[in-house]
Amino acid sequence: MALLVQKYGGTSIADAERIRHVAGRIVHDRAAGNDIAVVVSAMGSTTDELIELARSIAAAPDPRELDLLLSTGELVSCTLMAMAVRELGADAVSMTGAQAGIRTDTAHGRASIVALDPKRVRRELDRGRIVIIAGFQGTTEDSDVTTLGRGGSDTTAVALAAALGAERCEVYTDVSGIYTADPRVVPDARQLSEIGYEEMLELASYGAKMHPRAIELAAWYHVPVLVAGSAEEAGSTEERPGTLIHDLETPTGGEMASTGEMEARDRVSGVTYERGVARITIRAVPDRPGIVASVFEPLTWGNVSVDTIVQNASADRLTDVSFTVAKADAGAALDISRRVASEIGAAECVSDTDLGAVTIVGTGMQNAPGYASRMFRALADAGINIEMITTSQIRITCIVAEAQLDEAVRVLHAAFELDKP
Repeated sequence: MALLVQKYGGTSIADAERIRHVAGRIVHDRAAGNDIAVVVSAMGSTTDELIELARSIAAAPDPRELDLLLSTGELVSCTLMAMAVRELGADAVSMTGAQAGIRTDTAHGRASIVALDPKRVRRELDRGRIVIIAGFQGTTEDSDVTTLGRGGSDTTAVALAAALGAERCEVYTDVSGIYTADPRVVPDARQLSEIGYEEMLELASYGAKMHPRAIELAAWYHVPVLVAGSAEEAGSTEERPGTLIHDLETPTGGEMASTGEMEARDRVSGVTYERGVARITIRAVPDRPGIVASVFEPLTWGNVSVDTIVQNASADRLTDVSFTVAKADAGAALDISRRVASEIGAAECVSDTDLGAVTIVGTGMQNAPGYASRMFRALADAGINIEMITTSQIRITCIVAEAQLDEAVRVLHAAFELDKP
C-alpha cells in the first residue's frame, strides 16, 4: 500500500461537475489500496474574486484580515470535495491548514512554513479515511491565519508529502505535464517524461506550472513530484501520463550513456517566458563603495522584489544601474528609485514597462560552449532586440520587448530543436 499526496488546482475543481470527476479519481486510487491525502486550491477564480471584493471595501486591505478572507476559498473546496467523496461511498474528512498541523511565520500574504506536524492527518489515514486539506494556508503561533502566496497549494502538498514520508506527490492541473515550452505559444512543444529538480526550479521561476517554493522543498526532501492532467480518466496511478520531477543522477534505466552520446545530446530542456516585466534605470550613479546597497536596500524595505540587475562599466566615476521588477511593482519601484537617485546625487531615473523575459534552461550549459551565442543569433535573425541578459549555471535569460515575447519563444524552441525527442 502506497501513501500518496495529491494536489488539485483551481481549474481542476472549478465547478460541481469537476469536483465530482476529481472525487471519482480519488476514490478509485483509494480502492486500489493507496492511502490518500488530498490538497485542494480554491475553486476557479475564487481567490481573484475575493481580492477584488476586499479592494472594493478597502483601498489597502489589512494583511491579516485579507489572509483570513482568502483562506475561505480553500475551505469551500475541501469541504465540498469531502462531501463528493462521501457520496461515492468512501470515508473522508476535511481539514483546514491549521488542523493539518501547518505552522507558518507571520508574513501575511507570503508566509513560509516553519513546521508541519502531520499527526492528525496520519491518524485519520490510519482509520482508512481520505483526508482532504485546504491548501495555501497555515497559522502562526498566535493562531492567526496566514496564506502562502500565489501557488501556495503546491507548497502545501509537497510539504505534507515530505512530512508524511509519502511515496510521491501528485500535482494535477489543467495540462498533462511539463512541456519544452508553453503549448499555447509553441504548438509543437513536447511533453517531458521526466526532469530534474534543478532544471524544473529554473523553469518554475520563469512561468512553468509548478511553484518554485514547492520545487525547492521537493528537492530538499527528495520528494518525487508527478505533474499530470486532472481531466484524464482514473486509470492506474502508475500508468498516468505526466512529467516526473525527481533526482536525475544518471539517465533513465540507471546506465551511464557512452561518452559520444553524452557530448552529442542537447543540454537545453525547455524554453519558458514571463510577461509583465519592467525595467528601471538609474543614470549617472556615483561609483563608490556602498552605493549599490544604497540603491537596493530601500527597494527591499518597500517590499519590491528585484530580478535581473546590470551595472555598466564606470566612466568618470559614474555608472548606470538597471534592474527589472514585476510590472505591478513598477510604480512603487520608480518612486523609490527617484527618491534614492536624489539622495545619492544620480542624474535621473527612467523606466520601461513593456518588457518580457525569455529563458532557455538546461543542465550543464555553462560548461559547454555555444549555447549563449546560438540563443543570441536566433533572436537576432528574428529581429528581436535583447535589452538585458542574465545567466546562471543552467539558464540564460534575455529581456526583450513584450510584443515580441511569443515569437522569441517559438524561435528559440526551433533553434534548439526541442520538438525532437
